[in-house]
Amino acid sequence: MAKYFDVHPENPQRRAIGKVVDIVRADGLIAYPTDSCFALGCQLGNKDGIDRIRSIRRLDNRHHFTLVCQNFAQLGQLVHINNVVFRAIKASTPGSYTFILPATKEVPRRLLHPKKKTVGVRIPDHATAQALLSELGEPLVSSSLLLPDQDEPLTQGWEIKERLDHDVDAVLDSGDCGTEPTTVIDFSDDEEPEIIRRGAGDTTRFE
Repeated sequence: MAKYFDVHPENPQRRAIGKVVDIVRADGLIAYPTDSCFALGCQLGNKDGIDRIRSIRRLDNRHHFTLVCQNFAQLGQLVHINNVVFRAIKASTPGSYTFILPATKEVPRRLLHPKKKTVGVRIPDHATAQALLSELGEPLVSSSLLLPDQDEPLTQGWEIKERLDHDVDAVLDSGDCGTEPTTVIDFSDDEEPEIIRRGAGDTTRFE
């Protein structure tokens, strides 16, 4: 059964966050809130956790996983980024955006797009997600919590606990975080940004 942690939306209790991080470090899989719906998350080297995300969401190997980072210091270790792209991303983060970029050797091959060798990265603007990332001290491999039989992501922690009680190890809840996933911008060709998905983030500066 999944453990359930209900924390304050603006000042999440550090003790609870610490317990969730312990589960992540023990190769657990968690559901946690972001600024654009709940996500599934595990550690970068957790092959079983990544396979569990694929199984829950029924994803194929072309799916772009997202590495959710606390800040640019983490993001910069995971993707190749030039000055022009850096400025564009810097102006939009933290926020509800996922950016597709060429991955560095720090990213396990199993997380990469098989042909492009790219990966998604983002920096969320959400107190609970930021507290979790700060305590963990490294990025989380993540994917939006959109189940195969659902048109929209699950938005309530208790409902996620009911639906995924035997599929995840913990649910971190800090209240409703919306149903709209991130806006996805592809910078992988190093030239013009391509809007892959219009979501919670404003696309004006990328058009």
